[in-house]
Amino acid sequence: MANLKDLRSRITSVSSTMQITSAMKMVSAAKLSRAQDAITAMRPYSEKLTELLQSLSATLDDDTSSKFSEEREVNNVLIVAISSNRGLAGAFNTNIVKGVRNVIAAKYSDKNVQLLTIGKKANDVLRKNYSVSENNNAIYDNLDFENVSIIAEAIMQGFLDGKYDKVELVYNQFVNAATQNIMTEQFLPIEKFERDSNVTLDYIFEPSKLEIVKDLIPKSLKMQIFKAMSDSLASEHGARMTAMHKATDNATELRDSLKLSYNKARQAAITNEILEIVGGAEALNN
Repeated sequence: MANLKDLRSRITSVSSTMQITSAMKMVSAAKLSRAQDAITAMRPYSEKLTELLQSLSATLDDDTSSKFSEEREVNNVLIVAISSNRGLAGAFNTNIVKGVRNVIAAKYSDKNVQLLTIGKKANDVLRKNYSVSENNNAIYDNLDFENVSIIAEAIMQGFLDGKYDKVELVYNQFVNAATQNIMTEQFLPIEKFERDSNVTLDYIFEPSKLEIVKDLIPKSLKMQIFKAMSDSLASEHGARMTAMHKATDNATELRDSLKLSYNKARQAAITNEILEIVGGAEALNN
């Protein structure tokens, strides 16, 4: 059994760790509340915009089809991996790395794959085995639509220039604080949806389909990336809050166990001292 000094040192160390993890849990909970409100408010708009784009795409002729919908032989692929700059979030970043590797192995093992990483953690791992064309860590310093639009525009221009034949996003979709789903979404080319011949779309296009496509599609693509990053941010805070909650519980359990061991060791030491005193008194009497 460890001596009393060692046990006191371990109890102090574990208690200090427990205070840190508890503080990190509360900070993540506060950040999660803001991020969750943001993604909850954004989803209806993003989904409606996507629905409108899909409905519009179903009515387009080849003459008015957007260049962003152009299907071509896939040789060069860009995968956008969205992770975080910080760890201590359970399997949050590990799942992104696994997701990227699974996508490449399943679909693009014989293609020229480039990665665009958003977040330091995925970049540090993936760059060891794959070609990372660009890494954006600073975006989290000020995550807003304008800054995300810059990244989206660069990706869109790369597709138009023929640099990429296909672009996919890999990110964590926020469900709740304890659950995040790994999502793999095709970003470019825009997937066309077949219109049901039995459904009549009652739309009046003003000024024209072509003009609407020119304005709507770029905005929708930018919104898709912005939503993915907002989802990822909320997921990160949720995963970290959950991880720190579990770490705090484990530290509390360990501290209580060490205190019990300390009390037993202290009781045993006191008992030994009493026995020595009694033994000494008996020897003097004899």
